[in-house]
Amino acid sequence: MRILILGGNGMLGPSVIESLGSRHELRITDINELETDHEYQQVDVSIIDQVVDAAEGMDAIINLSVLRPHRQIAFDVNTRGNYNMAVAAKTHGIRRLINTGPHFQLAGPNYEEFNFELNPDMPPQPGTRLYAITKALGQEILKVFAEHQDIYVQTLLFYNFYEAETLKHPAGGSRIGTDLVPFSVSWTDAAQAIRLAVEIPFGRLPSRCETYYVFTDLPHQKFDNTKARTQLGWQ
Repeated sequence: MRILILGGNGMLGPSVIESLGSRHELRITDINELETDHEYQQVDVSIIDQVVDAAEGMDAIINLSVLRPHRQIAFDVNTRGNYNMAVAAKTHGIRRLINTGPHFQLAGPNYEEFNFELNPDMPPQPGTRLYAITKALGQEILKVFAEHQDIYVQTLLFYNFYEAETLKHPAGGSRIGTDLVPFSVSWTDAAQAIRLAVEIPFGRLPSRCETYYVFTDLPHQKFDNTKARTQLGWQ
């Protein structure tokens, strides 16, 4: 499969590239320069012409791009970036889109602070945080495209990441000997979930728009990862 990766130089990008690189033909893009053995193009995900041009000849698109703190740029990357990806898919007849984001673009404070057995098919309540709401808007845009176009959208939501060996957090420092943030997964396991989403046949998907919680399986069931385990076969 020929796969376009948007935001390939971010925190999750290297693990996804490693997971897919030996099985698929990759075109890696990022706003920054990147040294890679795969085809590379410098692309700003907020610029529609660049995304459409980069998607030519591809079979699937994975969006790993993200911008958190800046109000205008966060909207351009997190929201408009998904719109641009969907337009590129429609333009080139690409049927498989993989979207990624934080858990709170679906389960904001109203859910997370007061509920349990939260599942990825409940109505979204992202709250008002800039990061959460711009990512949530991007997800809603993809849902609309999936409803009206022959496009399959899979959104994978994550809570936190650590390196499996050192328990190093993306922000720096090791957590060995201390409690981890619940529901954390390793970069490798997160990338495996994305690979499984890329490779699942369309006929095994219940609809053209599916969302998954890619979280550790914990006994108190604050969040439910059943869909990721049963639909994708993820562990």
